[in-house]
Amino acid sequence: MEIEIIEQEENPLLHRTDVQFEMVHDEATPSRLSIRDSLAAKLDKESDEVVVHKLDTKFGMRRTVGYAKVYDSPDAARDVEQDYMLQRNKIAADGEGGAEAAAEAEEAEAEAESEEAESEEAEAEAEAEAESEEVEE
Repeated sequence: MEIEIIEQEENPLLHRTDVQFEMVHDEATPSRLSIRDSLAAKLDKESDEVVVHKLDTKFGMRRTVGYAKVYDSPDAARDVEQDYMLQRNKIAADGEGGAEAAAEAEEAEAEAESEEAESEEAEAEAEAEAESEEVEE
């Protein structure tokens, strides 16, 4: 995957650089996260300082044009960007501790799902017992 910077425009008020880029890829369109990581490496930035906003690949082409915002720091990105865009780019929102917080949230979600499954199973067993008692009477 080759990334070429088409245009860069400084935006000092928001502590970022707006970047338009073009990339050529061999296979299907790469994921937003792999593009973000490649763009961050090309610009010598951390990946959580880069927010990929738009990717446009024409059908059947192996060329993608995109738009990204490269912030001076991850905190600047969290202050300016909307939550849904931070989620798309897997950047932790304010008050979250990055990858550790994402892992903890994932564990909590898995635990909640297992508890829900256990409660549904218990309800099903209770219904089955009630039905068997009705049949016996």
